[in-house]
Amino acid sequence: MTDNLSCILYGKNDIRLEQRPIPKAGPNQLLIRVKTVGICGSDVHYCLHGAIGNFIVKEPMVLGHESAGIVEAVGENVRGFSVGDRVAMEPGIPCRGCQHCKTGNYNLCPDMRFFATPPVDGSLARYVTHDADFCFKLPENVSLEEGALCEPLSVAIHACRRAHLQIGQNVLVTGAGPIGLLCLLTAKAMGVSSVVVTDLDDGRLALAKKAGADHIVNVRGKSQDDLRREVTSAFGGLMPDAAMECTGAQPCVETAITVILYFSRYDILYSPLLFS
Repeated sequence: MTDNLSCILYGKNDIRLEQRPIPKAGPNQLLIRVKTVGICGSDVHYCLHGAIGNFIVKEPMVLGHESAGIVEAVGENVRGFSVGDRVAMEPGIPCRGCQHCKTGNYNLCPDMRFFATPPVDGSLARYVTHDADFCFKLPENVSLEEGALCEPLSVAIHACRRAHLQIGQNVLVTGAGPIGLLCLLTAKAMGVSSVVVTDLDDGRLALAKKAGADHIVNVRGKSQDDLRREVTSAFGGLMPDAAMECTGAQPCVETAITVILYFSRYDILYSPLLFS
């Protein structure tokens, strides 16, 4: 094994394909031959701006964090995995020792090491090592492409759980990108009655409709009052029980706030750092 072609970001609009040494699996780690990697909005943001908020690319960094692959080698003390296993990788490795980690909220760990978040390299390479307890075997009926989508799907599932979605509710999803579509699919799987999806792009809205949206609304050129009326009309004159903001755009945040019921759940799925 000598080929570890990696996609490396050097700075704004400066991406290079370079060979890097193939890492070795340490104790409690797996060496994974990466097969599929999704391109997230954060990867694009780092490429275009060289930073997201306080996370600044100061040295070359491998991109990518939505990934799946095949186990190539098993490190010392690892149990439950074998060479050839197909796995999805959870991209963040917490410290495991802080209060957040010990109370089950390890996603809030202040010392989280996350793929493709400076200064940590990502997974858009031929080979990566990763802690075995953050790798998950894929069932035979799940492809590696679908395995790479486990990470963004987990975002949607977490958001829908935080919103306490229930059978019979009405849900507004602002943004028909990948995260918005996954929120739509997850909300439907949880039994909500109706989902309205908004976006600026008719093509994306058509895909949302095909994916199961009950109503779609193109927001281009419309005032907040117009959108409020159109969304509530789509829900039969009712306000949504929950809203999920999946764009990171300030007008969409305002739209969702103006249409939801008092005491409704409102999830913002894109980091406020992207506004900066």
